This record gives sequence, structure tokens and C-alpha cells, in this order.
Amino acid sequence: MKYDTIIIGGGIVGLSTAFQILESDPELNVAVLEKEDDLAAHQSSHNSGVMHSGIYYTPGSLRARNCLHGHQLLQDFCGKYDVPFEICGKLIVASDSTELEKLHLIYERGKKNGLQGLKLIEPDEAREIEPHVACVKSIYVPSAGITSYRQVAHKMAEIFRNLGGIIHCQSKVNAITENPDGVHVDCGSRSFTTTHLITCAGLFADKITRMTIPDCPYQVIPFRGEYFELKKEKEYLVNHLIYPLPNDNFPFLGVHFTRMVEGGIEAGPNAVFAFQREGYHHSQFNLLELGECLTYRGFQRLASKYWRVGLQEMRRSYSKSYFVKAMQKLIPSISSEDVVRGRSGVRAMVCDTSGELIDDFLILETKRVINVLNAPSPAATASLAIGKEIIHKWKQKRM
Repeated sequence: MKYDTIIIGGGIVGLSTAFQILESDPELNVAVLEKEDDLAAHQSSHNSGVMHSGIYYTPGSLRARNCLHGHQLLQDFCGKYDVPFEICGKLIVASDSTELEKLHLIYERGKKNGLQGLKLIEPDEAREIEPHVACVKSIYVPSAGITSYRQVAHKMAEIFRNLGGIIHCQSKVNAITENPDGVHVDCGSRSFTTTHLITCAGLFADKITRMTIPDCPYQVIPFRGEYFELKKEKEYLVNHLIYPLPNDNFPFLGVHFTRMVEGGIEAGPNAVFAFQREGYHHSQFNLLELGECLTYRGFQRLASKYWRVGLQEMRRSYSKSYFVKAMQKLIPSISSEDVVRGRSGVRAMVCDTSGELIDDFLILETKRVINVLNAPSPAATASLAIGKEIIHKWKQKRM
């Protein structure tokens, strides 16, 4: 089967890119290859559903620029295609006076990133928004919202198909061969040929990238994020989104409260090293994938820096009471009896050989191939903007 362009990966970034390619040129023959029997089966449907504002990210970075642009594109998309969403706003909370300096730095960063309507507010005003929150000061972020990224992704797939695009599920890529006149993609029982290839492989992005760039030095490290849900009778404790300040010693946002667009309140996620790339539960274990992580020099250096925090996260994974303590920092009246274990997801965090987690979007290219190697949060929020970035690179290759 021969195509003008193939996209590997049926998650939200791949589908965003696919349908926008056909919108730009409906005459093209474009296909998406997805290894699962359904689309958006992993990161795209196992995230918190938050429409991020872009307040945290380094000004000028791809994350900052694409989050702000992507947030507006996503609002427009959801409104146009009747995908449920709500711009509900959120609080970022300083729990004690030692956190005030960091709170002000995040506030200033948000202003530099172009966010509108940010406010530093005192405890009384915060409690008008969230009556049960504990804080010494907060940032009110009015542009933050919620949606269902699974529904967003499936709507993108519907648009893509309506434009003539083809989606091949159960098409796991085994090998990629780039030739002067095209790219051959081997999926075992069937193979594909394309003029240009775009890879958006999420938790397997490094493995797919090494099929076209064998000396790629980066590796995906999987981190599981686990959630608790508030019992129905306790949902009144949270109205919108409530976040702690991020931990400078660990590159995640910490346990926070999220009102879900389909109903319910979640608390989480933590960030636990997973023993396989799609390891959604403690019991899931892949010896080969675990060995690849443990023997990677970058992971060894990462672990040596963060082992104390990693142990705390692991303890939180196994101990409900310890997890609840993180919730109580934001909502002191919550108890273990108020929550039940919920779902989990796995983040693809890309690490370099020095032990640093790559904190921006990372795209590597060859003559005919564009590899989206790293697309961490806020990739779902920014998916439409990331798609436009990819398409700009794709158009340059076609010239």
C-alpha cells in the first residue's frame, strides 16, 4: 500500500497532524498506523483532561508557545464539533510562607507567557472560589479548563476519515527503511510505502525514532500516574481545579484536584517509575523493557539524583493514607474514607544520557522522516498547535 504521507501513532498528536494535513491538501493519500485495535488508547485517554493554560513553561519554549496557541485552537475545535469542555479556572496554591517566592515566580512567568487575567489572591478570596482550600496566597488562572481528550482524539479521527484518510489499526511497526525515493514501513503481515513519514509513537517514540536515526541517544522512561476519586457525597469539597506548587526537585506538578468534564472529582496523579512502558498497575512487569531502563546510563544518573523523591512517590503508590496526606495539604478536611482508588496513566518522559529529563517538545528529522520524540504535558492541550508545527516541517520537505 503506497501513500503520500503516513503517520505512525493514533494518539491525539498523530491524529491532529493527520487531519490538518488533509485539510491543507485534500487530494493527498494519507494513512495513520496504530498498533492497538482502538485509537487514543494510552496517553491520550489516560490523562487528567485538563486544558492547560501555559503558566509553568519557560518563556519562548515550544511548550509555552504551543500551549497558549493550542489552548485557543482546542477551545475553537471543541466548540465547533460539540466536544464537551469547560473553562472553569484553577488555583495554584502556596500552602505556607516558604512557598511565596516560588508562587510569585510562577505568576511572573505566566505573565511573560502572555496569559490574560492572572491574579494573585489572598486566602479569603481563594475561599470564595474554593471554600475548603488551605493557602496563604494563590494564583487564580481563569483560562484553565477541562475536556475529554479521548473524545477530542476520536473526533479528529472522524474528520480525518471524512476527508478521505485511512486508519490502519492493529498495525505494529517492526521496521522502517528510508530510501532515496521513499520510506518503507514493515508491519509484519503487511507493509506500506510512503513519500514522507511522521512518527508520533508516544511511549515507544524512542524505539520508532531509532528505526530511522539508529544513534538516537534518548530513551523513554515510563512513569505511572495514579488517581483517587472523591466519593459522590464529598465532591462538594472541590469546585474547579486546585494545584500545589510544583516540586523543584522532581519535574512533575504534584497531586492536585481536577473536576472532570464527564463528572466526578479526581485527586492525583503521583509519579512512579513503571516496570513496563504500558504498566498501568503494580503487577505489570516487562523484563526486557525494565532492563533497557536500568542499564541506560541516563536513567542511572536520573535515579541517583531523584531516588529520595522516587521512594516517596513509591510509598504514596502503595499507601492510601500517605497519598491522602498530599491531598490534605490542599484540602485539610479530606480523609481516607472520602476517596477510593481510581484509574492510572503512564507518561512517556524522555531522558538524555546525562540523566536530564527533556522538558520541551523534541522533534528529530531525516530527509523524509519527522520524528516527534518528546511530547510531554501539555501535549494534549497543544496538540493542534503541535500539528501545525509538524506540518510546517513536512511542507518544507515536500518543496
